[in-house]
Amino acid sequence: FLRVAEHPTSTFAAEVDTASYANIRRMIEQDTPPPRDAVRIEELLNYFPYRYPAPVAERGDTPPFAAAREVAEAPGAPAHRLVRIGLKSREVSTAERPPANLVFLIDVSASMSDANKLPLVKESMRLLVGKLRTDDRVALVVYAGESGLALPSTPVAKRREILDALEALKPGGSTNGAMGIHLAYDIAKAHFIRDGINRVILCTDGDFNVGTTHRGELTQLIEEKASSGVFLTVLGFGMGNLKDATLESLAHKGNGHYGYIDSRREAERLLGEQVSGTLMNVAKDVKIQVEFNPAKVASYRLIGYENRQLRREDFNNDKVDAGEIGAGHTVTALYEIVPFGVGDQITTAPALADPKYQAKGAVSSRLEMPIGPPEPPSNELLKVTVRYKRPDGFVPRSNEFELVDAGGRFAQASADFRFAAAVAQFGMILRESPHKGTGTLGDVVAWAANAATGPAGDPGGYRGEFIDLVRKSQRMLLR
Repeated sequence: FLRVAEHPTSTFAAEVDTASYANIRRMIEQDTPPPRDAVRIEELLNYFPYRYPAPVAERGDTPPFAAAREVAEAPGAPAHRLVRIGLKSREVSTAERPPANLVFLIDVSASMSDANKLPLVKESMRLLVGKLRTDDRVALVVYAGESGLALPSTPVAKRREILDALEALKPGGSTNGAMGIHLAYDIAKAHFIRDGINRVILCTDGDFNVGTTHRGELTQLIEEKASSGVFLTVLGFGMGNLKDATLESLAHKGNGHYGYIDSRREAERLLGEQVSGTLMNVAKDVKIQVEFNPAKVASYRLIGYENRQLRREDFNNDKVDAGEIGAGHTVTALYEIVPFGVGDQITTAPALADPKYQAKGAVSSRLEMPIGPPEPPSNELLKVTVRYKRPDGFVPRSNEFELVDAGGRFAQASADFRFAAAVAQFGMILRESPHKGTGTLGDVVAWAANAATGPAGDPGGYRGEFIDLVRKSQRMLLR
């Protein structure tokens, strides 16, 4: 927990990656407890669809996203409050989106020979090609010990040529990912579509073992390529030597997203149901800053987002890279808050540089001792500011949203709120977090089951699948 007295704001980059959930699901289904670092709670939260309100047009212009805010009792620590901040980006249909210039960058090294690697890559890319328009373009770059152009940039009107080139891919050799990255970006830039979608889609198990192999050097290479205006999608496949952290870092530096595909069902989710979000960004360099009202909040902690947190001064620094949000994506962040006056906390508010919550507690100038809580400047609990750029723009924009705590109980919160709380609790238990409170896996099942029913149902069956996964975890951990 961070005290508002020393840390009045919390700043982080938006995150829409979902790979961690698919990866730990695969491990649990194989009766293997996932390593703590494989459990990134923000990626668990963002895997699931939520019923957040979509952005609406303002003066003829639809903003890239709308914000949903909610606060209720923290279920694992009833004296605390749980805050949910959700962003919902605008939907873009296949017909509405601009034309796409895609380069599939596919690892065909010997390590990709397993059935859940290159064969699943081919199946996944066939699904994606089936979702593209005839005026889109696809090129195919492969890499093993050497890299090569397996298919020049080809209009999807010639769909059969693209599918035949995919089917002809065979595994073999070592993995020189850097050479493939250079060639893929060169092809993408050669066919760059102004005001269109320009993207490299990297499919690999992450086992880079020839040429540039160091994670830092690879991410630096991707960061340099990102300045070309070509975005990156990273799709991880397989098990064993999947370099999860490396692939996550590459996607982050490449202005892109990271997904993990362990089955045809997951491919259908990422490349079918969510294809617009996978291909098309509606905002880039998205940063979120939350400022807490010191009259209401003594301390707080952000749940997850450990490797996406930024310094306060980074928020307005356009040289600091942040996250990208695709069409139709949702971003969910949870804060656990200790209300002012609860427990062994400070009893006066700090002086803040930002004017939003400028009121100070009454302090004796002679003794410099607090003599009571500050006069609240408002009933707001916090203010959320979202800073972003349009995908093809360089001028930052920002939106502000406030949240007032009406004192709601957990049982009275929305189904989305209760389900997100269940997912976060599951992640904290798997990570053996000291902040998991009193919540158990049995509680997680109960909270999630209660939030998976109702008039809205469970589209796609994802919440039901989550409940089954938690029950498997219970049986696994009891052995």
